[in-house]
Amino acid sequence: MDNKELQKENIDLTSFSKAISERYLSYALSTITSRSLPDVRDGLKPVHRRVLYAMMQLKLNHNLSFKKSARVVGDVMGKFHPHGDAAIYDSMVRMAQEFALRYPLVDGQGNFGNIDGDNAAAMRYTEARMTNVAELLLSEIDKDTVDFRVTYDDEGQEPVVLPSAFPNLLANGSQGIAVGMATSIPPHNIYELIDALLHLIKFPNATDQTISNYVKGPDFPTGGVLVEPIESIHDSYKNGKGGFRLRAKWFVEKIKGGQWQIIVNEIPYQIQKSRLLEKIAELMENKSLPMLSDVRDESAENIRLVIEPKSRNLLPEMVMETLFKKTDLETRVSLNLNVIDDKNVPGVKSLKDALKSWLDHRQIILQRKSQYRLSQIEKRINILNGYITVYLNLDKVIEIIREEDKPKEVLISFFSINEIQANAILDMRLRSLRKLEEIELKKELNDLQNELNEIKKILNSQEDQWKQIYKDIKGLKKEFVDIGNRRTLIQELPKVEDFDEDQFIVKEPITIILSQQGWVRSQKTHLGDDVELKYREGDQEKFKVHASSTDKIIFFADNGRFFSVSANKLPSGRGFGEPISLTIDLKADVKIIACFPLFKGYLIVASDKGHGFKINTDNIIAQTKSGKQIINVKGDNKAKVCRKIDGDTIAVVGNNRKLIVYSVEDVPELTKGKGVILQRYKDGTLSDITTFNKDDGISWKMIGGRQRTEKDLLTWQGKRGGAGKMVPNGFPRPPLF
Repeated sequence: MDNKELQKENIDLTSFSKAISERYLSYALSTITSRSLPDVRDGLKPVHRRVLYAMMQLKLNHNLSFKKSARVVGDVMGKFHPHGDAAIYDSMVRMAQEFALRYPLVDGQGNFGNIDGDNAAAMRYTEARMTNVAELLLSEIDKDTVDFRVTYDDEGQEPVVLPSAFPNLLANGSQGIAVGMATSIPPHNIYELIDALLHLIKFPNATDQTISNYVKGPDFPTGGVLVEPIESIHDSYKNGKGGFRLRAKWFVEKIKGGQWQIIVNEIPYQIQKSRLLEKIAELMENKSLPMLSDVRDESAENIRLVIEPKSRNLLPEMVMETLFKKTDLETRVSLNLNVIDDKNVPGVKSLKDALKSWLDHRQIILQRKSQYRLSQIEKRINILNGYITVYLNLDKVIEIIREEDKPKEVLISFFSINEIQANAILDMRLRSLRKLEEIELKKELNDLQNELNEIKKILNSQEDQWKQIYKDIKGLKKEFVDIGNRRTLIQELPKVEDFDEDQFIVKEPITIILSQQGWVRSQKTHLGDDVELKYREGDQEKFKVHASSTDKIIFFADNGRFFSVSANKLPSGRGFGEPISLTIDLKADVKIIACFPLFKGYLIVASDKGHGFKINTDNIIAQTKSGKQIINVKGDNKAKVCRKIDGDTIAVVGNNRKLIVYSVEDVPELTKGKGVILQRYKDGTLSDITTFNKDDGISWKMIGGRQRTEKDLLTWQGKRGGAGKMVPNGFPRPPLF
């Protein structure tokens, strides 16, 4: 089709990349502004706002009866939120969970899930209504306080934002991931927020530091202990980004016999209790927590995790410090105050800016509410003036209504009243005539006039507006008498000395087995050569090392790196074990060439090209899974030999069948590097190295299997770096000592 035919069919040609980018940008903007980020004014995302508005329409006030959750979800989905019912119900469930929201917005009846991570019951089984906090968010929404927009089907109206007489954004926090940005706002204490807001009204130019002195840190519904330094908290609030270290709350419980146990009664925010226990039990099974003898859950309504130590000689603080390092009993809660502002623009705000934005919103609400009330009063005063005008002539009014064909026009003309007043008189019921006493009318008129003057005073004075907002916010404290106290303690990080966990490992003989394909395992006792071991199909033994469960096992790879692993952390049992790459960071093309328990002494390490040096074993211990680079190798040159130095003489043999012998003292001691030339080759590479005492001579196994010792080494004696001489008759092939 040509361009004219395409235009007739309303088809526009565009490049694929342009079409994709335009659509993805549209999707990204929709995700950011209409799904994932909360509004700075009411702290809600659209789905939460729609749930609360639908509950208000259903008259689910906190002091009225419950309705089925399915009814609420149905209304939200049908009227406002054209998405899946599961997503709507999940949002509603979280709004009802006391362990998820500091100040829940939904009062749930039935199973709404628990801190163990169990799901809520289906929506047909649960019931819900609003809490008083939710009603504060919706208060005076019917007084033209906020703008409304048409719903997705153009059949109804929904609020763009809620009036929000409660600082929900910071009080309850928010979590969300959009496209290219995210938000993470922890909950805070309402009393502290109120104090900060009141100070900010009095002193609009207050510093971030001053505001942070009022809002001391997050206040989580699950409690816990905040151990973040004060300076770090202040920086986070000033920048709108940062994080907070949160720990479980615990105490020591004395039991009979002078024993004690640790009781954890508050766990960190958004940590599932069941998963936490599984992790601790898993670490105990893997012998990563050797200081513990048992952990169990005795929780009922309140959390109670019991942790029993192996020894009462331990300090409880040391046990807990280890658990904080290795488990989710300590977590880091991030702060990313990324919100949508009143202009629908996303951005990161400081704590002070977020509070100021809420105050500005409350000022707009007050102005709009006052303007709405002003118009109502003016209408009522107009009608009252009409009533009073005709009050003394009721008989004439009745006569006009009974006898005139167009009573409204006659009333307007005869009494000089306006159309609205005339309509009000005509719309009165007869029973109301007895109430039309002049004194009562004038009293109501006087009261309304006074209220009108007060409202005009507020509307014409910024100072009076802030006085009213100050009074309203101060009155909020009465709403939270029972739940306003801080739950999360703020403490300095305790200083506790580290202790050696290995002292709790039972010392017993084990055998470390590493296969050719890199599968490692440990088995109890020292296995002899006659014990038959099972391997995966096509695999076979590479190393079988006798060690103790308290040893540190050293692995040396052909990339020149040493790896250190505690023997008790290697997989145990009679299976095939696990790939060693799960224990240490070992690339697929790297091979282990030595495996031994750590000892005090010296090693000699060397590469294919014949370079090497000796090293103290104190310098080979790696602190991380990635190991420690000791011998530098490049290209096709790889580490070849790692041997314990046991004697005063060294023998080096190449694959060219040449052997050289010289003093161990001739080999320099290094901590890392390429090393020096141990033996020089024209075409060959290093094959093997051994050390021995010169007086005892050098020994090797003959091809037939018998042992041979050679004490007369003059033929092979040389200087380090020499080429050497051909090996003696009967030397094995390939050369192996």
